[in-house]
Amino acid sequence: MHFNWTQLIPGVGHHYTHVATLFIVSIILVLIGVYAKASLGTGEVAVIPTNKFSVRGIFEFFTEYIGGLAEQVIGHHGRAFAPYFAAIFTYILFNNLVGIIPGMTPATENFNTTFAFGVFSFLAYNIVGLKNGGLGYLKHFLGPVIWLAPLMLLIELISHIIRPLTLGLRLANVMTGDHTVLSVFLDLFPVGPAIPFYLMGLLVCTIQAFVFTLLSMVYVALATADDHH
Repeated sequence: MHFNWTQLIPGVGHHYTHVATLFIVSIILVLIGVYAKASLGTGEVAVIPTNKFSVRGIFEFFTEYIGGLAEQVIGHHGRAFAPYFAAIFTYILFNNLVGIIPGMTPATENFNTTFAFGVFSFLAYNIVGLKNGGLGYLKHFLGPVIWLAPLMLLIELISHIIRPLTLGLRLANVMTGDHTVLSVFLDLFPVGPAIPFYLMGLLVCTIQAFVFTLLSMVYVALATADDHH
């Protein structure tokens, strides 16, 4: 069992390091978000993009990029979900990046955490589907042919129910593997040769946050397809 800085917090121990990490990252992101919001200013200044590298600029870049991607995946109404998807991407990314810090374990290495993320995504796209399509959204589960409806209902229910599981397993397994590889090389080479693995870890953390966000977009697109296409 590797040492983790969160174990210095009373009551954390080895069993609650992921919970402590998630809590710490949540607090940091709230503080960064408050600072970014304050840096927007008021009036016309708030809607003019910044032209310099800053916390505000990073958040604007994330939101603008994710908003454009959501519009491509979901349709013209996808940009309305930009704050939601940008929040998912940022939250998962920061939780992933914690694992790059020596002596820290990413919360996303724990399946309980990633499964909770998957459940949240599952609830979100179903709520959006019901809100936009009403009871007509349930037709998604019955298929195009009425006499195949019972079979399609069973298939669709299974397909939807396992989505939180697959989202959670994919993220947790990849982050566990990435963190394990990085830890092994840090034990062998604390500096120097370990630098490429830091860069690889950074890339993996970003890609996994992107994949989770992109799949969430696809689920929202499928849930709202009949209403906008």
